[in-house]
Amino acid sequence: MSHEPASFLELLARGAATEAYDRPVLLARASGAGPEALAELEEAKQLALRVRAELEGRRRREAELSALFETAHDLAGLRDLDAVLRAIVQRARSLLGTEVAYLSLNDPVAGDTYMRVTEGSVSARFQQVRLGMGEGLGGLVAQTARPYVTDDYFGDARFQHTRTIDTAVRDEGLVAILGVPLSLGAQVIGVLFAADRRARVFEREQVALLCSFAAHAAVAIDTANLLGETRSALAELERANGIIREHSAVIERASEVHDRLSELVLHGGGVHDVAHAVSEVLGGTVAFTEERAGAAPGADGHAVREGDDWVAAVSAGGETLGALVLHGRPELDPVDQRTLERAALVTSLLLLARRSAGEAEQRVRGELLDDLLDAPDRDRLLLRERAARLRTDSEAPHVVLAARVDRAGGPAVPDAGGRESADRQRLWSAATHLAATRRGLASARDGGTVLLLPLGPGESAADLARQTAHGLGSTLREPVTVGASAPVRAPLDRPDQVAVAYAEARRCLDALRLLHRSGQGAAAEDLGFLGLLLADSRDIDGFVDRTVGQVVAYDRRRGTDLVRTLDAYFASGMSPARTKDALHVHVNTVAQRLERVGRLLGPDWQSPSRALEIQLALRLHALAD
Repeated sequence: MSHEPASFLELLARGAATEAYDRPVLLARASGAGPEALAELEEAKQLALRVRAELEGRRRREAELSALFETAHDLAGLRDLDAVLRAIVQRARSLLGTEVAYLSLNDPVAGDTYMRVTEGSVSARFQQVRLGMGEGLGGLVAQTARPYVTDDYFGDARFQHTRTIDTAVRDEGLVAILGVPLSLGAQVIGVLFAADRRARVFEREQVALLCSFAAHAAVAIDTANLLGETRSALAELERANGIIREHSAVIERASEVHDRLSELVLHGGGVHDVAHAVSEVLGGTVAFTEERAGAAPGADGHAVREGDDWVAAVSAGGETLGALVLHGRPELDPVDQRTLERAALVTSLLLLARRSAGEAEQRVRGELLDDLLDAPDRDRLLLRERAARLRTDSEAPHVVLAARVDRAGGPAVPDAGGRESADRQRLWSAATHLAATRRGLASARDGGTVLLLPLGPGESAADLARQTAHGLGSTLREPVTVGASAPVRAPLDRPDQVAVAYAEARRCLDALRLLHRSGQGAAAEDLGFLGLLLADSRDIDGFVDRTVGQVVAYDRRRGTDLVRTLDAYFASGMSPARTKDALHVHVNTVAQRLERVGRLLGPDWQSPSRALEIQLALRLHALAD
C-alpha cells in the first residue's frame, strides 16, 4: 500500500474535486488493507485536503488582489464625477460577480435617496425609483450607516416595505440584495448595492470587501467633488496670482500622490512601498503598524493627531487592520491629511486583497462560456455540472452567434469612445437577458457579444441569427448585426468546437458588415458562395443544391437537358445565338429552355451576383459527377 499516498499528489497536481480524495481510501479498504495502512492513507488524505484548501485560498486571494488593483487604477485615472460613479458600480458588480449593481446618492434637500447609476438593470421603473430615509433596504442603510444584506427581499421584515419600492424591485426581478453605505466620516452620502435575481447568501468576506470598496469609492467621489470645487475656486480667484499659485501647488501635490499610489498598486507594490512613497511626498516618516489593530483612532476614515504624530486607521468593512503613523510633521494642511487618509485606504485594499484573491479568481474565471472558448481542455464533467447549475439546455444542438452594435453612419461625435462603450454595455445586458430566457450563455468579447444558444425544433442557424439580430436591435433601438456558426452538437462534450464555431460566426459577422447588411443576422448558408468560403464545414453539396438543385432535379425527372444548356449558355458569353451553335439546336429551343430555367431559379437568375453563383455551382456539380 506504500504507493497509495502518492495518488494524493496526483489529485493535487490535476486540481481534482474534494470528493475525489476519498477514492484511494475506499480502494484500499476494498482491497483489504490493514488498520495501519488505512490510518496512514487517512492522514495523507487530510494533509492533501489541507494543502488543497491552502492552494485554493492563495488563488482566491491573488485574483481578488488583481481585481482590487484594477479598481484602484480605474478610480485613480478619473476626474469627472459621472465617470467615477459609473466605474464604482461596474467594479462592484465585477468584484462580487452579481447580476446587478447600482448606486444611490442622498438628496439632502428632498430628504430621500435616489438612483444615480445602475449596471445590469433592465427595468426603467427600477432605474428611476426614489427611497425615503428608512424605506426599503437601501433607505435603511442610508439612515443607519450600516451594511444590510438579505437573501430574500420580499420575505425580509427587517425593513419597511412600500408599494413603490417593492413594485420596482419586483419589476427588476431582484431577490438577494447587499447594500453598504458610502460614508465620509459620520456622513452617509449614498448606498452601494450588489444584487442577484436568485436567492444567494453573501459571505462575510464579500460584505467586508464591498464595505471597503465603498469607503474607497466615497473618497473618490469626494475627490471628484473637491477637484470640481477647486476648479471653480481657481476660476473665481484668477486675479489673485499668489492664491492661484498656492492652490495649483496643492492640487499638483495631491495629483502626484494619487498617481504614485496608483502606480504602486498597478506594479504590485506592497504596504511598506505605500508607506515609503507617502513619506517622500509628505516630508516625514510614515510607518504601518499592526499593533493598533482593533483599537486605532480615526476609524471613521479621518486622520487624527496624537501629540506630534498623525494617525490614519487602516480598516475594511468595520474591521481595523492597523494604522499608518506619520512622524516628523506636527502640522498638516487638509490636503496632506487627505493624502494620508487615501494612503490608508489603498493599504486596506492591499491587505484585504490578500484575503479574498481566491474568491475573486473563481468569480472572474467562473464564466462558463469564457471557459468553453478559452480553456476547452477543462474537465467535461465539471463543465456539465456548472451548466446544470445555470439551467442551460446542454443536450440540444447549439449555435455560436457573434453580435455587434452597428450605428448608422454619420459625423463623428466628440464622445464616440464613450458611446461605443455604452453600446457594448447595453448589448451585453440585452444579450445576457436573452441567453437567460433561451437557456443559453452570453459573454462580452472582441468589442461585441458572443452567445451560445440552443436551436429550437425546426429552427436553423440562419433563423436563430435573424431572430437574435431583430430581438437585440429592438431592445437597444440600434441596428445589431449577428453572424452565426453552423450548429454544434453537444458543445459540452466537444468544447474545442465552440472556439472553432465562434471563429466562423465572427467571419460571418465581418462579411455582413462588408456587404453593407448591418442590422441583419445570417449564417454561412445565407451568403451563397461567400458563405461556402466562410464556413468551416465546406458544405459543397448543400451549396449546389440550394443554387441549382431545382434545375438538376428537373432534368432527372423529365429527362431534359437544362444543365448542359446552362453550361453552354454561360460558356458562350450568355449569347443564345452562340449557345444554339454549341448545342446544335434551334435558337427557339434555347429560348424555351432558358425560360424554363428562369421559372425554376427565379427572374433574377441572370443578374451578375446570381449568375456568378450559378456558374460556380455548375462547375462543382460537374466535378461531383
